Amino acid sequence: MSKSKSTNSTRRARILVLHGPNLNLLGRREPEIYGTASLADIHTAMEARARVVGVQIESFQSNSEGELIDRVQVASEEGIEFIILNPAGYTHTSVALRDAMLAVAIPFIEVHLSNIHARESFRKHSYFSDIAVGVICGFGPSGYEIALETALARIAHSA
Repeated sequence: MSKSKSTNSTRRARILVLHGPNLNLLGRREPEIYGTASLADIHTAMEARARVVGVQIESFQSNSEGELIDRVQVASEEGIEFIILNPAGYTHTSVALRDAMLAVAIPFIEVHLSNIHARESFRKHSYFSDIAVGVICGFGPSGYEIALETALARIAHSA
């Protein structure tokens, strides 16, 4: 991964979209719950929108908790300004990923394709919601678009 830092005032803002376990199976995994859009479809739509406003967007998916934690830590060194996080199954289990998000102090929005509050009881608890800028759930792939618009507005406001 490149770790270049720019002092140029025309530097593009950067957003990282992190996808947790099993999201690589979107489009074919339980489409009645998660829809038919693939992760590539979601990223392509987000990338097109970010490009319009001159923001660089990066997507990273892993089924490994350690890889997600490593990517969060590197994001801090790379100057990532905002994170959109779908921790997937780690939502309900990962204190370590939560600690990484706290450590880097990069603002983030928690996103879920399904409404986690309308599902099994164990899915109703999140280790991230209380430290996130906001939580979006139940809107399918549109949730990522809502999160992106919010991130873009926050970045523009802080510029």
